[in-house]
Amino acid sequence: MAKENKTTENKNSVEAFLKKTKDKQKREDCEALIKLISKHTKFEAKMWGTAIVGFGSYHYKYESGREGDAPLVGISPRANAIVLYLCNAKSETELLKKLGKHKLGGGCLYIKTIMDIDTKIVLKLVDISIKHLTKLYPKK
Repeated sequence: MAKENKTTENKNSVEAFLKKTKDKQKREDCEALIKLISKHTKFEAKMWGTAIVGFGSYHYKYESGREGDAPLVGISPRANAIVLYLCNAKSETELLKKLGKHKLGGGCLYIKTIMDIDTKIVLKLVDISIKHLTKLYPKK
């Protein structure tokens, strides 16, 4: 029997989730990024699991048989940084040079504060992620 995915879209409140973020600056930065991404993509911000705010969705199915849904783009205020879940960001070396202060790990982009980055570059990375995932996993 296939293991069920923990990170699924749900009806939990994005606002209530963000209110739990103790660090005021991080909470305000996340709110600003969420508003910016939502306006840019036209996707409503929704909770995925207990700690990720996601935008849009795609359905994946691996050769192993594992399948599920995931957000096209996600954001989460974590203890040490704000995490942006983006696909293919690490291959965008020229954009990343222009982004500002950040770290990369896996499919994640880590930032300390929105003041450290160029949000126009973030939106370009969001577009690239969405384009890549919708091409890789087209809606049927």
